[in-house]
Amino acid sequence: MWRHIASNALSFLVVAMFLVGGAIMWGTNSYSKAGPLEEAICLQVERGSNMRKVASDLQDAGAVSSARLYKIGSDYAEKTSQLKAGSYLVPEGASMAQILDIVTRGGQSTCGTEIVYRVGVRRTVVQMRELDPATNRFEEIASFNPVEDEVPAEFATVSEAADTRHRIAMAEGVTSWQVMTALNALDVLDGQITETPAEGSLAPDSYEVRRGDTAASVIERMTAAQTRILAEAWDSRAADLPLATAEEALILASIVEKETGQPEERRQVASVFVNRLNRGMKLQTDPTVIYGVTKGEGVLGRGLRQSELRRETPWNTYVIPALPPTPIANPGRAAIEAALNPDGSEYIFFVADGTGGHAFAVTLEEHNRNVAEWRKIEAERAEQNSGN
Repeated sequence: MWRHIASNALSFLVVAMFLVGGAIMWGTNSYSKAGPLEEAICLQVERGSNMRKVASDLQDAGAVSSARLYKIGSDYAEKTSQLKAGSYLVPEGASMAQILDIVTRGGQSTCGTEIVYRVGVRRTVVQMRELDPATNRFEEIASFNPVEDEVPAEFATVSEAADTRHRIAMAEGVTSWQVMTALNALDVLDGQITETPAEGSLAPDSYEVRRGDTAASVIERMTAAQTRILAEAWDSRAADLPLATAEEALILASIVEKETGQPEERRQVASVFVNRLNRGMKLQTDPTVIYGVTKGEGVLGRGLRQSELRRETPWNTYVIPALPPTPIANPGRAAIEAALNPDGSEYIFFVADGTGGHAFAVTLEEHNRNVAEWRKIEAERAEQNSGN
């Protein structure tokens, strides 16, 4: 009798273990496989929300097949407490595991509405954009110059919404004065910067900010990023450069940044200046002269005068036989790397070629031909413009 009972109990245990194992395998597969979402959605996670609420929202939106299983998976992965508030793009067919990673990874919004403050060389532009989950593309709602244009009526509402993402996009080649002026004018930031940061010390990049962040804290982030970029590039610099310090490399990089907007030309332009420095030649570059006139406070807005080209300032490289004493703008990573790893060319001249790029030359005779060609192009364009 007892043997029969023991045999039945053992059979029951085997069946139970088989069922439990099957349930675990089913749950694991369901958690990891592609989800039922047929079209991307923008998932809103409010501040103070919890994973149970998110699981329910995902099930209601058709993104997961089981809110309970999603919650169990988050508990098992020990990520339930890592939920971040924000607006998150959940792509078509995302698995539960992928969705969990999206809402706990970094806390930055990846969809919904964003306001981008673009600090450019010529002006600052504010863009309001909204991501269309179906196309995964941002659609512009409005764009305006905060100094010259009337602020759109919807801007205040959008800007103050809890789920709106704010981002500052700093372009390569802007001056520290331009950055300071732009940040001081942004209503999303608190406080004022009272002293212009050192020229060249700010890293052009995109910076996520939140309402209530201070302008000074953004400058600190920009400075820390540029310090890191410069140190890394300096450590991997080419041998035998005519640059004694990382600061001199930053100065040269700022000149390279202002001389060309063509990424493929940066190392060639850098090689021209390195060759000139090695030969003791003057750099003779207009952007440094312009900086001597403006001190980085705004755009010159006209051509250089002959008197300005002859005037002796610390930044007039037609007069001084070396690098200027400071950078003339904030160079990006690519310009810094180009300055410290230039092409191994013999070029010592370059001039615009009419395409947005430059024609390079080794000899003065070749350079003069390139200059003549450029002046011909300028004359033809002037004639066409006068005819219009």
